[in-house]
Parts: sequence; structure tokens; C-alpha cells
Amino acid sequence: MYNLIVARISKKNFEAVNNKDYDTILKQCDPEIHHRFGGGHALGGERHSREVLSRWFQRLGRLSPELKLTVKDIWVKGWPNDTTVIIRWTATDRDNPDGSPYRNHGVHVIRMKWFKVVDIDANEDSEAVAQSMKIKVDAGWEEAGLPPLTS
Repeated sequence: MYNLIVARISKKNFEAVNNKDYDTILKQCDPEIHHRFGGGHALGGERHSREVLSRWFQRLGRLSPELKLTVKDIWVKGWPNDTTVIIRWTATDRDNPDGSPYRNHGVHVIRMKWFKVVDIDANEDSEAVAQSMKIKVDAGWEEAGLPPLTS
């Protein structure tokens, strides 16, 4: 039953990203959450605080304005004091400024303790993200060329 509840919450959190309802996600995060998103681009890097993760989500919303994450599978293992959630997903966004489509896929590995998210390890096709950021920079999206938000 616990695993089913966690799986439902996890799926709703991906829907919250689609709706840009980042506060719903952030409320479930430990103040010292560790968040890693691969790549050396504006969305890449590691964060170690909820405040910087909030800024990262806002940047994600600006750089991927029509991002749509689709959850394919969710696996939950553990007990309330130490839970691991693995989520396999696909992503689409508005076409890049040059007309090329944006498509991605990946896996999130999430650790929770007592219903608080303490670690998010996002594993995506970082080359697809980097290419999209480069196309956006070339089209004048200055934020796409900024360094990663880290803490």
C-alpha cells in the first residue's frame, strides 16, 4: 500500500512539472535536497538547496515553455524511512526555434525519507538538452546560454 501511495504522488509530481506547479513539488523536498541534472548547459549541474532548486524550476519553465513529461513506468522500493523511486519517462516540448523537434527520454532516481524528497538524480539525454540550449542561444534566448544554477 505504501509503495502504491508513493507511486501516485510521484506521477502527480511529474504532472505538476507539466503544469508549472513547482511549489507543489518543492513543498515535498527537504530544505537541503540534492538535485542533479546532467550536462554542462543552463539546466545542468547540481543543487543542494530547495531555494536554488526553486530557481532551477523557474528557469526550466522559461526555457521549456511547453514541456510535457509522460511517465512510462514507476518502481518504488523501501520503507518510509528510506524509499527509492525510479521513474522512466519521455519528454516533448515546443519545437526548437530552428523548427527541429525536441524529444527526450530518461530516468529519475529519487530518494525519500519520511515522505520528504532528499535526492533527485535526473538521467536524461543530456546531449539533446545541450543541443536545444545551443539552438535557443543562437536564436537569441540569452538565458539558454547562462551557466548552470548550482549550490
